[in-house]
Amino acid sequence: MTAGGSVGVRHDGPIATVRVGSGRRANALTTSDWLALAALCDELAADRDLRAVVVSGSGDGAFSAGSDIREWLSVPPADIDSAFAAMENAFTAIERLPVPVVAAVRGTAAGAGCQLACACDLRVVAEDARLGMPIARWGILVPPAFAARLALLTGPAAARDLLFTGRLVDGPEALRLGLASTCVPEAELDDAVAALVASITAHPPAAIRAAKRSVDALLTPVRERLHTAPPGPAADYPSMQAALRTFLSRVTGTT
Repeated sequence: MTAGGSVGVRHDGPIATVRVGSGRRANALTTSDWLALAALCDELAADRDLRAVVVSGSGDGAFSAGSDIREWLSVPPADIDSAFAAMENAFTAIERLPVPVVAAVRGTAAGAGCQLACACDLRVVAEDARLGMPIARWGILVPPAFAARLALLTGPAAARDLLFTGRLVDGPEALRLGLASTCVPEAELDDAVAALVASITAHPPAAIRAAKRSVDALLTPVRERLHTAPPGPAADYPSMQAALRTFLSRVTGTT
């Protein structure tokens, strides 16, 4: 496994496994981690021999709890805006990969961690996983690209439910909503991902790349329209700072 910070990749022939997070703090990612992930995906995209990518969290716990909110405490709004730009760059770099990308989701995939899973082509989700977008509680103003990524999978009604309530869903409900492609017991997750990747790579590489391009042709106009819109503020910054202080004081016992 080669790594840079909390982002690493292992190559098994034509299959790359990207692991995110440090194995601590539910694999929350810093701005530098999102930048590293985008750069890694750009490198993988140039590999003509690549046939599939698997994305998973480090360790045996969470997929990713999203961004490391500790770095947003008491910083200028511009720094938070930059963090969101780095996240979105990472997600679009995953979406630009020319081969199928499979998310192996165990534990928590929340906020930007949920977006990370949604950016992948397929999601194999453990039954006891927890997925969702509980970001309104932080005063985050949901970016259109975040909402679209969710709604393209679940439909507008379910996307509104998840964004408005912030609730997390388990694997079976994620499958019913369209957030998951497959749902299996946690103990079977790795085998299920391996079987799925094997079924994909059993076909001629050119045909699989063409299949991905054809589906992406439907999605690209939506993505481009969202990404060319003028960016708005990432958050209601005073509300975010108050929420962060309350949350961090509760979990750390500090103020």
